[in-house]
Amino acid sequence: MAQSTYQSVVLAKRPTSLIVPGETFTVKEHKALTAADLKDGEVLVDTLYLSLDPAMRGWLNDTRSYVPPVQIGEKMRGAVIAKVLASKSAKFAEGNYVTCSTGWTEQAIAQEKELTLLEVPAGGQVTDALGVLGMTGLTAYFGLIDVGKVKAGDFVVVSGAAGATGSVVCQIAKLKGAKVLGLAGSDDKVEWLKELGCDGALNYKDPNFRAQFKEATKDLIDVFFDNVGGEILEMALSRAKAHSRFVMCGAISQYNDAKPTGPKNISMVIAMRIRMEGFIVFDYVKEFPAARKELVQWLSEGKLKRKETIVKGGLRAAEQALVALYNGINTGKLLVEVKAENTSTGSRL
Repeated sequence: MAQSTYQSVVLAKRPTSLIVPGETFTVKEHKALTAADLKDGEVLVDTLYLSLDPAMRGWLNDTRSYVPPVQIGEKMRGAVIAKVLASKSAKFAEGNYVTCSTGWTEQAIAQEKELTLLEVPAGGQVTDALGVLGMTGLTAYFGLIDVGKVKAGDFVVVSGAAGATGSVVCQIAKLKGAKVLGLAGSDDKVEWLKELGCDGALNYKDPNFRAQFKEATKDLIDVFFDNVGGEILEMALSRAKAHSRFVMCGAISQYNDAKPTGPKNISMVIAMRIRMEGFIVFDYVKEFPAARKELVQWLSEGKLKRKETIVKGGLRAAEQALVALYNGINTGKLLVEVKAENTSTGSRL
């Protein structure tokens, strides 16, 4: 029996620091969409999985950034895996799986140009389209290879190394012949990083972390891939080699801080002639196909491993899951299962 309504999640109030469940977002109910609502070139999709990413917190701030902020009353944006329910496009048929950025909603109508047909390669699974073969994997790829200029023999340190992007960075660095130290927030995550092939891995919550980090970086850092910012960035600057490359991908430790503090030793950029560069993966859109081809090859050959943390409970679980993301709930990619289809083998919460 077809559903009579569907839900979406909209921004109700801008957070000043932490996202407040039940206050930051609100759920709206809508009359269900049908094929009769479609115009030529449009596709009706049913959301299966929603990607949760650290950058989302920044989209809630009314400040200048690489994308406009989500407006009050506007549906929360986000990338999804969806299934085509009906189509007036020659490019997509009912039953196709697609990726799109229709956001936090159970149903949506999208233009055909906004959809990408989802194809699962050998050794892959549907949810890889939001992870190792999606923006996550591409961010790791371009950040390390183009911005970080990684080369064989480099000593690469990765913060947030057990997260979605960081875990792919570690593995690509090893594939490129680098020595890798991964930083993560639990002993279990440290063990997983070692399974991925990291030469070393440290738990930044360990009481002796500072001493451990100093010892582990005695040869000094060639490439620092930063997903965390704050104190970890400050420590990395103190251990940077002359002419090292700092890839500024994220600052998850800072996103919920109303008064974030920068590193006190930024002058190390001058003293060590460090090249510190931020980037956004969408800068590389024209190069996506070639990068995906290489990522697919590595995955098919068993050279890239991944984990997923999948939160059940439907769309209503997304807000609390996003809060949990900033508390380190996930190992690997964090997804919300909006509608169950048994398409992934990830661990479910």
